[in-house]
Amino acid sequence: MSKPLVVITGKNGQLGWELQQLAAAGTHIFDFLFTGREEFDLADPVSIPVFFKKYMPAYFINCAAYTAVDKAETEKEMAYAINAEAVGIIAQQCKEHHCTLLTFSTDYVFDGQGTKPYQTNTKTDPVNYYGYTKLAGEKLALQNNEQTIVIRTSWVYSSHGNNFVKTMLRLMKEKTELKVVNDQTGCPTHAADLATAVLQIIQSLQKGVRHYGIYHYCNKGIISWYGFAVAIRDMSKLSCNILPIPTSSYPTPAKRPAYSALDTSCIQNDFGIEWKEWEHSLSICLAKLT
Repeated sequence: MSKPLVVITGKNGQLGWELQQLAAAGTHIFDFLFTGREEFDLADPVSIPVFFKKYMPAYFINCAAYTAVDKAETEKEMAYAINAEAVGIIAQQCKEHHCTLLTFSTDYVFDGQGTKPYQTNTKTDPVNYYGYTKLAGEKLALQNNEQTIVIRTSWVYSSHGNNFVKTMLRLMKEKTELKVVNDQTGCPTHAADLATAVLQIIQSLQKGVRHYGIYHYCNKGIISWYGFAVAIRDMSKLSCNILPIPTSSYPTPAKRPAYSALDTSCIQNDFGIEWKEWEHSLSICLAKLT
């Protein structure tokens, strides 16, 4: 008897890559098909139904996205096409083929003015166009397929790809002093932990658990970007001097949320997901990089 097929897009991104490592590390109750832009291009909506008809997946994990936050302010059509329209089409195809969809969203769907971790039902009000496209993608996914799970996450990093942790490591080795914003606060997320949670979720679904809708996932603990940078330096035993600066001293085309911590209680309660401390997960990632 053949195993259920799990299709995972964005194989070259941080989460897609971490899922590949888990899939390769042991035996599973699923078969996996990892796709990049060459095999599954979200910018080519006509190809999406053709792909579904060919592979007939049981689970579709959409890790692909337009993630250039600042460029999204000017490349609005492309950002919306990939983050919203394509996700809506994928959800339609999932419904047609009785397939469960997992897709990912962001803390940027909120206004950044919170004072306690955002719950899944907290009112959304995106701070930038990227956040707007991701929120539109959430809505289309949930409208078009009842068997959809949207996972909002934040501050994702990995030993693979481009991210804050790897950038800080590189700069700290090149420079004697760095300036990092100290008035943006949130929750780091190790992509390896998120990948483990994703596999646990689809295993639960395969065993008959029936929970769908919006969930939040991040590591445990709240920190500023400055505090996160200091932790990276100290754990790596580097000597770079790090100075805290306000966001106003580091202007970007797209606004960033001042506060973006996420409440993960729903995903813990419904799927029994382990909530790991960000310091612990950061140390594991740094061990792979140093």
